[in-house]
Amino acid sequence: MADDSFSPSRSNRAGGIRLLPPEAVNRIAAGEVVERPAAAIKELVENALDAGARHIIIEAEDGGRSFFRVSDDGCGMDESELSLAVERHATSKLSSDAEGHVDLLNISTLGFRGEALPSIGSVARMTLLSRSESSDEAFQLSVEAGLKSDPKPAAWSSLSPHGTVITVEDLFYATPARLKFLKSERSESLAISDVCRRLAMSRADVGFELIQNGRSVFKMKAETGSPEEARLARLGAIMGREFRENAMEIAAEKEGVLISGFAGLPTLNRGNAQHQYLFVNGRPVKDKLLTGVIRAAYQDFLARDRHPMAALFVDLDPEAVDVNVHPAKTEVRFRDAQLVRGLLIGSLRHALADAGHRASTTVAGAALHKANVETEAPRPSLWQSSSFYREPMPSRPVMSSPDIMPELNGGFSEQSAESYAPPPSSAPQPEGEPYSVRVEQDQSTPAVEALPLGLAKAQLHETYVIAQTRDGIVIVDQHAAHERLVYERMKSDMAATGVRRQALLIPEIVELTEDEAGRVLARSEELLELGLEVEPFGGGAICVRATPALFGNMNVHGLLQDLADDFAEYEAGLSLKERFEEVMGNMACRGSVRAGRRLTSDEMNALLRQMEATPYSGQCNHGRPTYVELKLADIERLFGRR
Repeated sequence: MADDSFSPSRSNRAGGIRLLPPEAVNRIAAGEVVERPAAAIKELVENALDAGARHIIIEAEDGGRSFFRVSDDGCGMDESELSLAVERHATSKLSSDAEGHVDLLNISTLGFRGEALPSIGSVARMTLLSRSESSDEAFQLSVEAGLKSDPKPAAWSSLSPHGTVITVEDLFYATPARLKFLKSERSESLAISDVCRRLAMSRADVGFELIQNGRSVFKMKAETGSPEEARLARLGAIMGREFRENAMEIAAEKEGVLISGFAGLPTLNRGNAQHQYLFVNGRPVKDKLLTGVIRAAYQDFLARDRHPMAALFVDLDPEAVDVNVHPAKTEVRFRDAQLVRGLLIGSLRHALADAGHRASTTVAGAALHKANVETEAPRPSLWQSSSFYREPMPSRPVMSSPDIMPELNGGFSEQSAESYAPPPSSAPQPEGEPYSVRVEQDQSTPAVEALPLGLAKAQLHETYVIAQTRDGIVIVDQHAAHERLVYERMKSDMAATGVRRQALLIPEIVELTEDEAGRVLARSEELLELGLEVEPFGGGAICVRATPALFGNMNVHGLLQDLADDFAEYEAGLSLKERFEEVMGNMACRGSVRAGRRLTSDEMNALLRQMEATPYSGQCNHGRPTYVELKLADIERLFGRR
């Protein structure tokens, strides 16, 4: 006899299929929509924004567990609308045609499901107080564990003549098991702050105020001025003054997709990706697309464990994006993800190129901070504490030759490390001035006011070039600066001549899963342009017939595995490009002017002029700054003149 001890009981089977009661349905929905207090607050703030609010106040106690309130000055609701608002799937944000069909693709609001209010009311004690624009009277309604009261007149004490105030107490009291899954009060409070900041970033024209446990966390007025100025001011208020001072404007448009926003210079970076934000049609979203875009755009400028700061806004036809992917509306799906991704990367790279030799002001700030006299033991600098810091190379015997930097006056012809390296000099070692070289300005030299990086005045320790600018000085790391110049020239040469391939005498067969092999083979033409020739070999096997000559001997299996992972996650073969950059970066490092080499006046000024003319020259290939600029006012403050 079969053991049916684990099968459904006869009494359960006898009941058959039946509809769940509305209270249970709402609580199930609450489990998806109201994941935590921050998620509930997000829904209420989005409703306020859709109602046309110009100022929103968010209050919370105990991380939102015991109490939170969202007040707005939007259009408000009358008595009948207030009663409908807490019914499941009731919404003012979708309309139907004459035949009753509802267009779920053309979504122009932040919320449209009609689930938030009934879901919150099913697991908490909720009170709605509202006054519409067309009414002289306010009405109040309460919902407790899914049971709603009738609307009744109430006093309206808000400073605004109309709007809505929603108060929620004892969240999840009707489902106490959910309370066990909430994190600490501090974690929940931080989640609320993060949600409110993201929403505030999306709407610079709306004032936001967040109060937690009676303390004002932030208070932001509605920004004025042009849309770009208002957005940058709001981003600076949230992401910090450093971001506002070192942000590059992003702007691009193609086939109805508009990209805007701001991104930080490479030398303004962080140890994690928490300061990267994406907004789609005004909706804050968390999408893996952003991670791949940022990594691809900045891969030339930062070490793998450093992350830039960015806030990117994508606006497109609502029918070209699906916002109905996730109940909490934190994810979206693009109809043409490749177009959006390519436009994002292109706009970021264009902004980086336009930045030219510009470096972030934080570099000078860190230098000034270290220049102050400290009584405590010295601490490592910002760059020494980062993972990509490398100790300066020990000084070598000082050379002097007018041809010490031929790359600064001519082009490159060979694709080899030796062709980029400055030739050794047999000139005798000059005597005297072992620590610096005085550089006198020639009468034919252009005026310093016309030169962004100024005129070279001295070389310190055969490593750093000192230049005088119109209103300060510039200190250049000659090795880091020339490394970037050589690297950019190598990339230009490679783009002009293509990637050289080396055919394998015996083709290498790489075994992958069928899905992984399919992703790699689908990009075979793209990989061929990068010097990697692949073709199918049956099943999940791939035959590799040629590899980039620049790589020499390499682990082909490891490369293809990384490429398959990249295509799955980012829709881009970042591994191959990053290996190119690593190889070329190492070649540029070996081929550039080393620390410990004495340069002539012409060579130093040639280096400065090349930096001014070369994109991305504000940082080396590893993300370190190539120069520090100190304004005269900063120097005067160091000496107490200001």
